[in-house]
Amino acid sequence: MVTPYRVKQLQMREEAILDAAHVLLGKYGYDAMTMDDVAAEVGIAKASLYKHFESKEKLAASTMVRLFDRTVDQLAALPANLSAYEKLRKMLEWALRERLRGGIPHLPSTSTTLEQSLMTDEPYLASLLSLNAALSLLVEAAKNEGKLSRALPTDYIVTAIYARTCDPTLEYMQRGKNYRDEEIVTHMLDAFFMGVSKA
Repeated sequence: MVTPYRVKQLQMREEAILDAAHVLLGKYGYDAMTMDDVAAEVGIAKASLYKHFESKEKLAASTMVRLFDRTVDQLAALPANLSAYEKLRKMLEWALRERLRGGIPHLPSTSTTLEQSLMTDEPYLASLLSLNAALSLLVEAAKNEGKLSRALPTDYIVTAIYARTCDPTLEYMQRGKNYRDEEIVTHMLDAFFMGVSKA
């Protein structure tokens, strides 16, 4: 029988593995990251790593599930008195800041193999659908406020929000050193919301 201490120890190790994978995926991308890299980052044997995650695909999926869950938590923590439009803007701002810090790996768009694997991973799909539903409700509410264009389908706007968090423009502008991170975030927000706002 596994003791409560042992369970806690295993949970802490799993969190450490996910932390390491999150950093490495953001730094190197899915294809370049190896399970050896993750094990070395955590300071454990690769065999121990496979006791927690049976494959690199499962590890990447679990990393994304945790990110989606954090995003839902961030959304829930926004002040209730904000309008739907303001909440959407705050969420994209948060995501862009996280991305500039290396906190959001843009995985599915970088690997066809991973994308196919994620589409059969039930926890990943459930978490993604939950986030999609929350963002779709906000988009619909923002349309009802008269802030977003009704000519654009809701699922298009939600997908476009995801796309902005993967936009290579951020790194391009950051590398150019002509803009502070604060300016990059402001320009990205303004460009996006001007594009989807009601004319």
